[in-house]
Formats: sequence, structure tokens, C-alpha cells
Amino acid sequence: MADEPLVLGIETSCDETGVGIVRGTTLLADAVASSVDEHARFGGVVPEVASRAHLEAMVPTIDRALKEAGVSAKDLDGISVTAGPGLAGALLVGVSAAKAYAYALGKPLYGVNHLASHICVDQLEHGPLPEPTMALLVSGGHSSLLLSSDITSDVRPMGATIDDAAGEAFDKIARVLNLGFPGGPVIDRYAREGDPTAIAFPRGLTGSRDPAYDFSFSGLKTAVARWIEARRAAGEEVPVRDVAASFQEAVVDVLTRKAVRACKDEGVDHLMIGGGVAANSRLRALAQERCEAAGIRLRVPRPKLCTDNGAMVAALGAEMVARGRAASGWDLSADSSLPVTDPHVPGHDHGHDHDHVHEVSKENLYS
Repeated sequence: MADEPLVLGIETSCDETGVGIVRGTTLLADAVASSVDEHARFGGVVPEVASRAHLEAMVPTIDRALKEAGVSAKDLDGISVTAGPGLAGALLVGVSAAKAYAYALGKPLYGVNHLASHICVDQLEHGPLPEPTMALLVSGGHSSLLLSSDITSDVRPMGATIDDAAGEAFDKIARVLNLGFPGGPVIDRYAREGDPTAIAFPRGLTGSRDPAYDFSFSGLKTAVARWIEARRAAGEEVPVRDVAASFQEAVVDVLTRKAVRACKDEGVDHLMIGGGVAANSRLRALAQERCEAAGIRLRVPRPKLCTDNGAMVAALGAEMVARGRAASGWDLSADSSLPVTDPHVPGHDHGHDHDHVHEVSKENLYS
């Protein structure tokens, strides 16, 4: 185990400052500082607030992760960081910090893709990813179906959201129901006591002529909001639990149906579900039921690894080191729209730089 790569990962794509440390596929530390409470009064994430929170949390969170893992920074084999996609200002804080630590320590730097990291994190729970793997990623900013034959170099988009991502729809409906922010966990909670068949909300893009693997939740969101407004206008009470359950069912029905269809069409017998919305209890249950019926093995990491975290970035970084992928250059920059087809951002001529840095770091830049 000692010869497996020891990598520290930094994640700052949105409102979580995540720092993880892994050795190979073993999780040693997963430290998170969240600024979600600071955004709650605005009903959504404020980029400037998130960036400042990352700045304040970065060094203490890295120190906490090193302490939790029981390792020294100088023992690391590499430092990986989310280079995109995400909020530009928030990503910049993470990339800058990763560069500073990598430079001071004389370690290789790996700029990795946020979405590919969400897939790779499952290795920390269920062992090496089967190749190929079909992944359904559902979060506040993304709903994607991805096919990966090699998580470090080959991730192919099968389908994506053409408007609101599933997580955004949860946030907006929670706001209309006055349930607070973020919407995912609170709707999940209310839905457990409601009837998912009480209201027939629409299933977007499920017609025979619609794109087979793309998602659309804006029509559903509008339909739910109008249904609630009509009840209120008529002076009737809104059955919050039934609305939450029926809305949630409409979302997870479409997500799981399309994911299972993609697996069958591509002849893939594994489905991995990741991203913040993968923590949803109904999505997990329905996916399990449909995968079992189709003879597909379902892999879903525990909820804490589904939401944004540094462990997933460290996991992908460790895989980059293990497979001998090229490190990123010192000119690595944050790319808010980094395509998922780029699991990582390799550098050009980085070898000489790292040799030079090793010399510099011997002067105890970081002891």
C-alpha cells in the first residue's frame, strides 16, 4: 500500500472548500468547510461570497486534512485541484492555492475536471471503476450522462441538461414552497411523508422524438410553480408533502429511466450515480429497483462523497499519478466551462520546472 500514490486534492468549484487526501483508492482524510449558511439568506450561491469564504478557509482546511490523514505535506506524491467547470472566482482560489503548495513542496500539480472527479470518487468506496462505466451525475449545476472507458483520459458525454439542472429545480421548488435553501435535502425530507402519485407532473423530454439521453426540468419547474400558485389564488391550502413527493418523483423517474436506457443501448452493465442530488433517498431507491430489473449493477457512493468534496479530486489525482499522466504546467488556469471530455489539463514542458522547484524547496520553503 505504501507504494500507492499519496495525493492531496483541493475542490473549490462552488460553495464548499474541500480538501481530501488519498493513498491509491484509500481515503485518509476528507475535510470540508462549507459557506452554504452564508448564501442561504440570498436563496442561492453568491459567487463573490463563495470566493472570499474559500480564501479564509483554505489554509486551515488543508492543515486539518493533513492532521486527519496523519501525513506530512512533504510526503505527498502530488497535488490535484479542480480546474473547472465551476464558478470562475471560486475555482481561482483553489487553483492558486494548489500552485502555491505544489511549488513550495516541489510536487507535481494536476488540474482535474470536476465532473470526472465525481465519477472517480466511487473508487474510494467500491474499488476500481469498471471500464467502461456509465455515470449519471446530478447536482446543482449539472445533470449529465457520461460514458467513461478510462477516467483519466476518455469521458464521453451521452446526454446533458438543456436548461435547469435537477439540483436547480429542487432549489427553485423549495423556494416556491417556502422551505428554504438548499432545496434538495428539505424536499427529500418532506417527500417521505407525501404521496408521489398525488399530482401528475410532466416528465420532460420523454417523447419518442425527444433526445434519448438529454434532460429538461424547466417545464416541470414551471408546471409545479403554476400548480402551487393556482391553489394559493383559490385560497386553498397547498399540500406541501404531496407536492414535494410528486415533484421529486417526476425528476427521479426521468433520471433513472434515461440512465438505464443508456446502459442497455451501450451494453454497459454498471451504472454509477454521483453529484449532490445522488444523496436523494428516492433517487437511490428507484435507481436500485430499475437497475436490478435490468440486470445492471448500481454503484452509488455514500452521501458525503456525492456532494462536492476534496476526496473526489484527490481520487482522480491519484489515478493520474498511478497511470503516469502528464502533470499540469505552472500556467494552469481556472476554466469555468472546462468540457468533461478533458478529465485533466496536462502541461507542456513541465519536467524542468519541477526539477528546479525541488531545488528551491530544499531551502525549507515549507518544512
